Amino acid sequence: MTSFTVHDPEYESKVRASFARQKIMALLGAELGKVEPGLVEIELPFREDLTQQHGFFHAGVTSTIADSAGGYASFSLFPEESSVLTVEYKMNLLAPADGERLVATGRVLKPGRTLTVCDLEVVAYKAGRSKLVAKGLQTMMCLQDRPDIAQAG
Repeated sequence: MTSFTVHDPEYESKVRASFARQKIMALLGAELGKVEPGLVEIELPFREDLTQQHGFFHAGVTSTIADSAGGYASFSLFPEESSVLTVEYKMNLLAPADGERLVATGRVLKPGRTLTVCDLEVVAYKAGRSKLVAKGLQTMMCLQDRPDIAQAG
């Protein structure tokens, strides 16, 4: 496992507080799980209103939790008075997201002063089995001297 330099000893509470303010996560019913330096997991229980026409989790939902997992994995390594924004991400949908829940994992691959690159994975769990359903790569930006606050601007 890779070890990262933590620039804010309160990284976990900072990540959890920011996640709690993310209205899209509340709307989806997503829950923040593991928070470690450079690694975050987000879990999403199945709901019918999160599906596409075949009854699988919608790709947009799958991608949304992956984006947030990578964003918060990056944010866990950022300095105290900073915030995070997605620069870009690419998702490969490998299989239908069919399951009782999804777990998105964001892992920092390469931290940087301004840009951080993350690996994204989404796994579906169904009937005691797991299946990788999406894989992605993401670039995040550290906004220095711009605290993660509730108001944009």
